[in-house]
Amino acid sequence: MKTQKKKGFTLIELMIVVAIIGILAAIAIPNFIKFQARSKQGEAKANLKSLFTAQKSFYQEKDRYSESIVEIGWAPERGNRYAYRNGTSDSWRDLSSQTVVKTNTDNAIGIDKFKFPDVQTTNPAADKLASLPVAGVTGDCPQCEFAGNAVGNIDNETTEFDQWWIGSTDQTASGACGNTDTAAPAGIPYNTNNDVECDG
Repeated sequence: MKTQKKKGFTLIELMIVVAIIGILAAIAIPNFIKFQARSKQGEAKANLKSLFTAQKSFYQEKDRYSESIVEIGWAPERGNRYAYRNGTSDSWRDLSSQTVVKTNTDNAIGIDKFKFPDVQTTNPAADKLASLPVAGVTGDCPQCEFAGNAVGNIDNETTEFDQWWIGSTDQTASGACGNTDTAAPAGIPYNTNNDVECDG
């Protein structure tokens, strides 16, 4: 009488499968993280375009731009990962609690610390704004111009920040970390420092 051999996987076969899964994970996880960070950039683009539209609408009515986000009626939805600046002074709207206190002098909006409590401050990227074109209104209206910017840390490392700029005039700019485009047309968000492409 023949005895049937039990069939199964050998240890070597199992180790090969584990190695293949490990290699696939090593390739897929960084690409997934990069894709996730790239999708977060959509927030800055959408909000800067919205700021541009608010400024242009205000200009049509008043023949001037304004550094006050209250005056132009602009604010991003809660849950923003970026800090936004529309003026030259440091009047930041604090989003660290459920209730938002608005002042007429607000010209910048900090990161929503109520939604993201691990962020150190509501505007941790404020020091990074120095490398962007100056936000605010320049020149004498009605021939004045405006610029706004956004800065955020979207990949959770602390050395590089994602930086965006939008303005009412065509500009030439030099981007960094994967952005070689030098044309920054009016009304189009321009990425001056691409945090997705920076190694850190």
